[in-house]
Amino acid sequence: MINDFVIRFANVNGTGSASANSMFAKAIFRMGIPVAPKNIFPSNIQGLPTWYEVRVSEKGYLGRRAGIDLMVCVNPQSMTEDVASVRPGGYFLYDSTKPLHASFIREDLNYIGIPLMEICNREFTDPRQRQLFKNIIYVGALAALLDIEFKVLEDLLAEQFTGKEKLIAPNIKSLQLGMDYVKTHFSYPLEFRLERRNLVGDAILMEGNAACGLGAVYGGATVCAWYPITPSTSVAEAFEDYANELRIDAETGEKKFGIVQAEDELAAMGMVIGANWNGARAFTATSGPGVSLMSEFLGLAYFAEVPAVLIDVQRTGPSTGMPTRTQQSDILIAAYASHGDTKHVLLFPATPTECFELTAESFDLAEHLQTPVILLTDLDLGMNDHMCPPLKWDDSRKYNRGKVLNAAQLEEIGRFGRYLDVDGDGIPYRTLPGTHATKGAYFTRGTSRDEYAVYTESSAAYKRNMERLVKKWNTTKSLVPESQFYQQENSSKDGVLFFGTSTHAALEALDLLNAEGLPLDAMRLKSFPFTPATEAFIKNHNRVFVIEQNRDAQMKSLIMMELGVDPAKLISVLNYDGMPITAQDIMSQINSYTQITAH
Repeated sequence: MINDFVIRFANVNGTGSASANSMFAKAIFRMGIPVAPKNIFPSNIQGLPTWYEVRVSEKGYLGRRAGIDLMVCVNPQSMTEDVASVRPGGYFLYDSTKPLHASFIREDLNYIGIPLMEICNREFTDPRQRQLFKNIIYVGALAALLDIEFKVLEDLLAEQFTGKEKLIAPNIKSLQLGMDYVKTHFSYPLEFRLERRNLVGDAILMEGNAACGLGAVYGGATVCAWYPITPSTSVAEAFEDYANELRIDAETGEKKFGIVQAEDELAAMGMVIGANWNGARAFTATSGPGVSLMSEFLGLAYFAEVPAVLIDVQRTGPSTGMPTRTQQSDILIAAYASHGDTKHVLLFPATPTECFELTAESFDLAEHLQTPVILLTDLDLGMNDHMCPPLKWDDSRKYNRGKVLNAAQLEEIGRFGRYLDVDGDGIPYRTLPGTHATKGAYFTRGTSRDEYAVYTESSAAYKRNMERLVKKWNTTKSLVPESQFYQQENSSKDGVLFFGTSTHAALEALDLLNAEGLPLDAMRLKSFPFTPATEAFIKNHNRVFVIEQNRDAQMKSLIMMELGVDPAKLISVLNYDGMPITAQDIMSQINSYTQITAH
């Protein structure tokens, strides 16, 4: 097999393996071969098992694939599980400094024993170096076993240790030690190996969280208020890093942005609302538990009609759940966050490119609609490297600030009605504090008011306001990103619907199903509320398989509630074990259903 396999590294968290494993994945990428790495780590700081899984696919399939072809296991704690996860005929590379216990021997596996610790103890004296270079030695061994170009690894080390050049030589020595041991003791390369290709073009590897942080800068955000929570913390950190690079006044050196670590998630969202009310573009980032805490303020922003942007990097729940595992399980809480009749705009990016673009767009939507916009990513997209084209920005692009009245416009009108529907689209006009000395003042409140922002408990006034919000919601359907369709016109009676990081596995599954004689139409959701074209796709198919990564079929439920679709028409394809869904799992569930219904 050339350029088509899955390798997993089993390490101990906190032992320095992350940089070595990342270098391995980047080396394959530098050889022009599509690669999809997944970091599977525990929620504690140090000591528990951690895994790093790399899929190599010449066909460009970037979703997770079941079945491990080569396991690099240097963690005795997880060895039972690691041995069991390798496919029959696969390879198990381990530290043979001590003999492998008989319970870890499978007759259908090929074993590659390399005395990693023995080599380190012989070649290095510093205890920390011994631990770190053990990881580099197995990368060197893999270079021989898989035909990784040594020059690529050398270049990566030179880049990694720029300014610390004295570390380059011992790292290269460690790589060579691993290569030499394989060449002396084993046949190489393996039957699956690497060959240089030109399949990645000008693509880059980027984490979704970093792309969101950069998208916030380019989207005009000047305020970030946040509270640390896995797996969203690096969104705020990325925003701060990029803002320190791009939002510093060239003449004065002053920062043209503000970032606040709040005392909790509720306070963070309150600061975001206050900043947006004052005319800044502000956002926060959190995960499911934070959305729960922010619900009260999200309801205020919806009802008072104050722009706000929230980036929700989803993880498994409920409660604390598994903080370092991925899911798409915040759909319903995000769509209806807060009590009463509340609906929020949702965006579903699937790649770092879309994390960048949709984060920037979310600020335009929030101000245009004067409402919260929630970007729903997840841990898999947010904290793993993904291949994507270089990010692009049109410097001529103008921000959409929405219906904001200036002083001259306030002079022209008589009485300013903050919640008047002047244009018939349900979106009122607003003005920013201090715009006019005497006109444009109003109270922003979470209690009922009339069209002029005057407090009232009039049932008629309340009903008019709620109906206007429905009109604004219907206007929103023409402003949110349209779904992506994978056929020019429908050709199958059945369709598949997916969104976010289910996309890569779903597209691969569609190819596999088509090869088996089961072609399906497909649509990728990008937003909520659902657009007319999205509704038409569902309406025009007898059955629609809804692929999502949660237990309770939340997207299916949202479609049923919002579009009134017959539940029997929507067939759930679910995954909720905290690991990214695979194409094989999708295909198996769809095949099982079609076989049952055929009989």
